[in-house]
Amino acid sequence: MVRRISDRTAITRRTSWAGEVRNVSLLVAIGVTSEGFREMLGICEGAKGEADKKSHCDFPPNKSGWSGFLRYLVDRGLSGVELIVSDACRGLIESVAEYLPDARWQRCIVHFYRNVFSHVPATKVREVAHMLKAIHAQESREAATEKAEAVIAELRRQRMGKAADLLEERIQETLTFYAFPDSHWIKLRTNNPLERLMKEIRRRTKVVGAFPDGKSCLNLAAARLRHIAGTEWSTRRYMNMQPLHEMKLQPNGTAVA
Repeated sequence: MVRRISDRTAITRRTSWAGEVRNVSLLVAIGVTSEGFREMLGICEGAKGEADKKSHCDFPPNKSGWSGFLRYLVDRGLSGVELIVSDACRGLIESVAEYLPDARWQRCIVHFYRNVFSHVPATKVREVAHMLKAIHAQESREAATEKAEAVIAELRRQRMGKAADLLEERIQETLTFYAFPDSHWIKLRTNNPLERLMKEIRRRTKVVGAFPDGKSCLNLAAARLRHIAGTEWSTRRYMNMQPLHEMKLQPNGTAVA
């Protein structure tokens, strides 16, 4: 039973798709089991969608691509997902509600910071980064929300209105991890574990350039993931799940995200 899943657009490469050469994306999901071990959940290929300015995700896979991927995972037996960590691709979020309705969603704070920085002058990025990190360093969701309000006010005072608006509108999406044991927070706030895998896949596929067909890129990436899954990556315990199990046993142990 998977307790946590990380999911995002992995890589984009040029391949032959429906008789023409175009960009496609690989979708990859990894998870952490109820025993605390990481698993490769799946990989598939899907055409890219349109730019999603509202979620600040450039040319993500469309909803049909995400829906097909999640349906594939569920059909293969994926169940018991409690948390999904990803960037803010609208197609993914909408598909999660359909196929994994009981799962909470955590927006990756690293990607969120980058979204905020796109509305901040280069000379202010370091200062704003410290402000944002202070929000997610608080001891509770309530304290983080209060800190966020103070940061929003400071951003408006410094005339960074667009950054303040984004923070005010979306900050709660980055605070879901507070519903879980504090010993898990640092590993639930970001998509870094999957990003490291994607870096390796990019390194292996970049040298190819344009792939000759729609399956060759997928096969190469899947082979690399199988190799990684056979190493210490999947055999070493990644998280101690006992605090989560104990929280579930307590009458008021589970907070509502």
